[in-house]
Amino acid sequence: MWPMKSYPPEFKSDAVALYLSDPGRTLASVAEDVVISRETLRN
Repeated sequence: MWPMKSYPPEFKSDAVALYLSDPGRTLASVAEDVVISRETLRN
């Protein structure tokens, strides 16, 4: 199993803001853009 990655707070807030800024986008599409898994973004 792979070790868990740790992301800086700014990266996390930017990824969530990107998702929330466009209600038409899916978690999967935003996660793909920022190169993280959909589940990571969902959490």
